[in-house]
Amino acid sequence: MRVIAGSARGFKLRSVPGDSTRPITDRAKESLFSILGDWVADARLLDLFGGSGAVGIEALSREAEFVQFVERNRQAVETIRANLTHCKVAEYAQVLQGDSFAFLEGYRGDPFDIIFIAPPQYKELWSRALLLVDSRPELLGDDGVVVVQIDPKEDTPIALRHLVEYDRRRYGSVLLLFYEKELTAET
Repeated sequence: MRVIAGSARGFKLRSVPGDSTRPITDRAKESLFSILGDWVADARLLDLFGGSGAVGIEALSREAEFVQFVERNRQAVETIRANLTHCKVAEYAQVLQGDSFAFLEGYRGDPFDIIFIAPPQYKELWSRALLLVDSRPELLGDDGVVVVQIDPKEDTPIALRHLVEYDRRRYGSVLLLFYEKELTAET
C-alpha cells in the first residue's frame, strides 16, 4: 500500500497486523480519487472503520482540510497514527478509538464533505452505517458524498430516505457505491 498522489506521494503505508481489516486496493483507491477529483481539496472527510488509514491519508495528501478517523481495533488505531506521522499529515487529522456506530449516533459538529464507510465484510455493517448516516442528514454537507466500499457479494438494496445512489464502480472484489443527498422540492 502506498500514497498515490499529493504531498505524501510514494510513501509506503503500514498494514494493520493480522486479518482484522481489509485494505482498499491501490487500483480501487486510485479510481476513487480520480472520481472525486479536485473536490477533495479543502474537504472534511470522515473515515469510518479506518483500518490502516489509507483513504483518509490519501485525501490529506491531496490537500483535504481535515480527516476524522474512527476505528475500534487498537492495532489499527496505532497503525493509522503511525501512517499519519510517517506521511507528515498528522496535524490535519483526529483518530478516535471507538465504535463507528456510536460516533454516528452522537456526533455534534460541522458536517463532513465526504463520508467513507468500509467496515469488515459479510456482517452487514455497511448497511447499518449507511442507514445511520441516512437518518442523520446533518452529518453530510449539502454537496457531500458518501462512499461505501464492499465486496460485490454484499450488495443488497437498501431503502433510504435522504440519500440516493448516483454511481457504482467495481474493481475486482471491491465495489464502491456513491451516495448524495436527495434533491427535494425545496431546493
